[in-house]
Amino acid sequence: MESETQIVSLEYPEGLNIIFGMSHFIKTVEDLYEALVNTVPGIQFGLAFCEASGDCLVRAEGTDPELTRIAVDNAQAVGAGHTFLIVLRDVFPINVLDRVKSVPEVCRIFCATANPVQVVVVQTAQGRGVLGVIDGSAPKGVEDAEGRQWRHGLLRQIGYKK
Repeated sequence: MESETQIVSLEYPEGLNIIFGMSHFIKTVEDLYEALVNTVPGIQFGLAFCEASGDCLVRAEGTDPELTRIAVDNAQAVGAGHTFLIVLRDVFPINVLDRVKSVPEVCRIFCATANPVQVVVVQTAQGRGVLGVIDGSAPKGVEDAEGRQWRHGLLRQIGYKK
């Protein structure tokens, strides 16, 4: 059986966050939508889900047409069945990730990030699948005392620690 591996770079404007994962049922689209809008009032997001059977369509929902288009464009580029992409504006993934993971159809979260993301995709005669993701850059060293102090301050500055 032959296969071809390729790298698909997700494309989204700087300042947005994404959650990229895998689920198992068309119901995912509506359940993720409900989880997001019930977690953060006024949330701005777009969501796309790739069906793996039947019509094999990219199904989409969202509260922002631009973010929904970005999610759909990236879902089409990845083209792997049962994957989903959520694109968030002015919301960190940490604010919604537990709710996303608690949706019964969600099987895996590949990443939740604002970093550049590359998706490692394999193509076979049956279809496409995700082997994993490359999220951001490789480490350049080990945190020192100054780095710990910066991290400590940042988390308090943005309200995640007291």
